[in-house]
Amino acid sequence: MTKKEMFAKIREMVINDVEMVEFIDHEIELLNRKTNREKKMTKTQLENEGFKKMIVEYLTENKEAKNIKELQAEIAELENLTNQKVTHLLTALVKDGILEKEYIKKTPFYKAI
Repeated sequence: MTKKEMFAKIREMVINDVEMVEFIDHEIELLNRKTNREKKMTKTQLENEGFKKMIVEYLTENKEAKNIKELQAEIAELENLTNQKVTHLLTALVKDGILEKEYIKKTPFYKAI
């Protein structure tokens, strides 16, 4: 049971107590604000989505597996990113089922599915 559901049940039980009802309504409003705020993406998340889109488009066009260094050399926007950042982006794309990861001589290569 969520906090909202719990507050709704308590509200039904104390419907005659005006102060309690006002308090519960206020708490529910705070919970609503919190959930609405969490849905917005941060500036960094928006940038990451752009980088992911570039990677997917590039790998889809080229049809061959590339490692991180190759991607950074061939996609100008990724040039200034660290290997760790690019790895994070690629791992997220693999997890989402958009890219496929394979190892060639212990080096991870990525390609579009």
